[in-house]
Amino acid sequence: MEQDIPIDIHTNKLLDWLVSRRHVNRDWQTHVLTIRAKINNAIQDMPVHEGIAKLLSGSYINYFHCKNIIEILRETEASSRNIFGSYGSQRMKDWQEIVKLYEKDSVYLAEVAQMLMRNVNFEVPSLKKQIAKCEQLQTECDKQVLDYQKRYNSMQNELKVLFKQLGIEGKKVKHELVARLQELPDIYNKVAENAKLLSKAVEYYSAFVVLITGQEHPGGCVSMLKYLIEHGNTTTYEWTYGEAPIKIEEPPLIVNLEDEIENIENDTIDFGEDEGGIDFGDDNGNEIDFGENVVDESGDIDWGNSTEVETAEVSTAEAQEIDFDISLEESGIVVESAGMEGGVAKDFNAYTILDNPKTRNMIIDDLMELQAFLKMRLFDMKGANDLISMSQMQSADTILQVQTPESILAMLDVVQVTLANLTSTSAQYLHNIKHSERFVEHMAHNVKQKESVMQRCKDSQDAARKRKVELQEEAKALQPRVQLIIKKTKELQKEIEQDISKRYKNRPVNIMGGVNMM
Repeated sequence: MEQDIPIDIHTNKLLDWLVSRRHVNRDWQTHVLTIRAKINNAIQDMPVHEGIAKLLSGSYINYFHCKNIIEILRETEASSRNIFGSYGSQRMKDWQEIVKLYEKDSVYLAEVAQMLMRNVNFEVPSLKKQIAKCEQLQTECDKQVLDYQKRYNSMQNELKVLFKQLGIEGKKVKHELVARLQELPDIYNKVAENAKLLSKAVEYYSAFVVLITGQEHPGGCVSMLKYLIEHGNTTTYEWTYGEAPIKIEEPPLIVNLEDEIENIENDTIDFGEDEGGIDFGDDNGNEIDFGENVVDESGDIDWGNSTEVETAEVSTAEAQEIDFDISLEESGIVVESAGMEGGVAKDFNAYTILDNPKTRNMIIDDLMELQAFLKMRLFDMKGANDLISMSQMQSADTILQVQTPESILAMLDVVQVTLANLTSTSAQYLHNIKHSERFVEHMAHNVKQKESVMQRCKDSQDAARKRKVELQEEAKALQPRVQLIIKKTKELQKEIEQDISKRYKNRPVNIMGGVNMM
């Protein structure tokens, strides 16, 4: 029977279907605007009722809501009903007028059809996309937390390695670096002791040069290393002038510690023997104090070679003939008093030869030169072609004849150990700390920078975790809203199907692809 044949309407075609069947007019939207204005006015004056609040929750008010509101008002406004059955309440009159305007030309049917299509195609998918986006962002937050943790761990490991290399805890970097300078003398003493074991290697090298070139090296082979072997780690002053100074005044180490300590009065740390810093001989003026007046009448300086100290009074005219432009301080010599040999070692002359950057580099060059020579000799002796022929060897120095690959290797090991002790990371750091204020500042800045990166990573982690919680709460709040809209949409679809069914003698109506697909 025709009455049993269902009417199937696709959700997206529902409004076009109603217009094409002339159930609604094409200009229905112009009437809806007037109705919506009246609804907005009427809803401002509503009685407190649980049913009305439930109807208006979670959905856009429509024709079917208006009919239900009228049913509720029949109870709340019953006292305004007259003997003719009409209501005197303005609320009832307003909502009855709204329903009549909806029913004229079936405007309500076009509106609810549009609501159904909007909920199915836009509202519900949009909310679901928001939930999916929240879940995606939560995953990204977890990834960010891991990335920041990796970055944090990387910086932490770099700091640990740096602190291990510097030999500090890292709490007060500058203070700890400066405190470590007391280890330098032990390192230099160890290098000087190891250097004494290189005498045979140096002798072997010198003899080899004489054999090959036929003459001594003009400046002597590895002369700086020879001096270290023979005299030990003396001051640069003694190496320069051939005599020990009577006094050593090392330049103070200037390091700014104000950012690590409070109430500091002087940021100059003096590692010399005098607590007051370097004595340049200035006496509150521009005159150089050479101690007592040890100048004879001829204008020559008395270095104390005589057994008796002769003090001569110099007249003003004679004193003017003395050339005071000769600066003894530039050569590192300061005469303290007559009758004493040597002078005061200042500036770089006060450093030991292993501590002075210039002489230290010369010793390192000599060690590397000796190392290269021994490696080459070891290679030659193990190979088929040796630089020294048998005839040359027979007339060569004894030290050249008795050497074997094993003895050369033993010499090489000592050279490499000595070089390693002098050029180790720790020794180089300590050397730079003492002789470069910028190095200390750079190390402190490097540590602060890494700690700053670690703190930013930690803050970013906390922000990512907080953002994840916010997204979880947002997604959690959207879930009930989606369920409520789906529930209201299903109710609306059912009411539309029933309304259309009445127009076709109660034939079954199925709106396809609607909220049932969600």
